[in-house]
Amino acid sequence: MTADQVYGRRAVREALRGPREVLELWATERALAAEPWLNEPRPGIRSKVMAERVLTEKVGTRDHQGVVAKVAPYRYADAYELAQRPTPLLVCLDRVTDPRNLGAVARSAEGAGATGIVVPAHGSAMVTPAVCRSSAGAVEHVPIAVVQNLARYLGEVKGPDLWVYGAAGESGKPMWETDLTGGAAIVFGAEGRGLRPLVRRTCDELVSIPLAGTVESLNVSVAAAVLLYEARRQRTSG
Repeated sequence: MTADQVYGRRAVREALRGPREVLELWATERALAAEPWLNEPRPGIRSKVMAERVLTEKVGTRDHQGVVAKVAPYRYADAYELAQRPTPLLVCLDRVTDPRNLGAVARSAEGAGATGIVVPAHGSAMVTPAVCRSSAGAVEHVPIAVVQNLARYLGEVKGPDLWVYGAAGESGKPMWETDLTGGAAIVFGAEGRGLRPLVRRTCDELVSIPLAGTVESLNVSVAAAVLLYEARRQRTSG
């Protein structure tokens, strides 16, 4: 079986708490002293103490914080199954290529209780060690699915019980005037390019985040957090 590597203290801790099988756990003396959970007995998981330099060589970055886990490959969810869940709240990313943005979106989606994240197979960031690190381990708990064609997928799953909303800057309906209480798939475009025309036309409605400042738009991960928590507020306020 091939294996993935997860690095960073929070990312590794969530991997240990998540559904993926953890095969090995590597940590520095400094990390073991700072993080008591690293010293907990874990039958079946091989643990090794390694120098920081060795860990850096293994993962190819100094961003590991002294903790690395060798884990089973990430298992992507079924996008159609996610859409069929009761009153789903889906995050769809239209060719968001920066792994840090995918990780940040996953962190917000998990915190807001979203059903899952859907990304296209081409021109999009996928789940990598860098994404696991930037999500603080949230990818271990929020389902992420891959589809061949995002516009086609949205056209197939939308209906009376699932509306598709496109995040469209100032050109959409203000979020607090938009009903996000039902099944919803909120689509976010790439930085600087926004939604592709075909994806945009597939949306039932465009929604915006009113801005009081002078900047024209928010980072995609920030926009996702704002709209997801607005959806959560609407769903729980009644």
